[in-house]
Amino acid sequence: MEIEGARTDRLGLLLDQFDHAREMAQVRLAGLSDEEYLWEPVPGSWSIRRRDQATTPRAFGPGEWVLDLGAADIPANEYAEVARQAAGGMSVAKIADDWSVSVERVEQILAHTGAPEPDDTPVTTIAWRLGHLHFHFAGGWEWTFGERRHEPKLLTDFTPSAPLALERFWALIDRWRDSVGAVTDEQLDTVGFSQYPYGSDPDDPFIAVLAGANLEFIHHMAEIALLRDLWRTRPTTSG
Repeated sequence: MEIEGARTDRLGLLLDQFDHAREMAQVRLAGLSDEEYLWEPVPGSWSIRRRDQATTPRAFGPGEWVLDLGAADIPANEYAEVARQAAGGMSVAKIADDWSVSVERVEQILAHTGAPEPDDTPVTTIAWRLGHLHFHFAGGWEWTFGERRHEPKLLTDFTPSAPLALERFWALIDRWRDSVGAVTDEQLDTVGFSQYPYGSDPDDPFIAVLAGANLEFIHHMAEIALLRDLWRTRPTTSG
């Protein structure tokens, strides 16, 4: 169904949302330099580092350069998602496995009452945000439309070059968009159409996976846009 040129079918709405977000993101990322790409706004920021210089316990990547990743935990902004997983019938053990945490940690979250404490999450660089998105969409494509056998953490080269990262990223995003655009209504409703091993994709209908992928793309691109604004207005010392 269409109204004045806008699609109103389920897939069409998600595709239009993704396309609009991609257009805005490409404009916002124009002219990204290596210096800005790797800029650490505060000490202790997460970024891309040489493997032998990584300071986070789960930094990963297939080559010399790795993406920072800290100890596994469930942030406070995901407590509601954990509650939904449990309410939907997912066992505590399966939830713990999905989030790579202990059963005791999941039980603690499910027993939590009142407002969650603010998250103590690290500030991340533009390089980290783009690397995270690349990892997410590369793995999502492989485990939905690809061979479903390659480890997602080994699919993304994190070489710290802004032009190279953007070139590879937009090619990946366009491949994802082309594949999603060919999905049928039956596939949208298929539980486990995506077998992406990190998260609940194998337990969800694919339409829910798509909605989550759009959210992932939009909210991380918004963070990148803010980092670019902060870079542009940062204090500098003149010679």
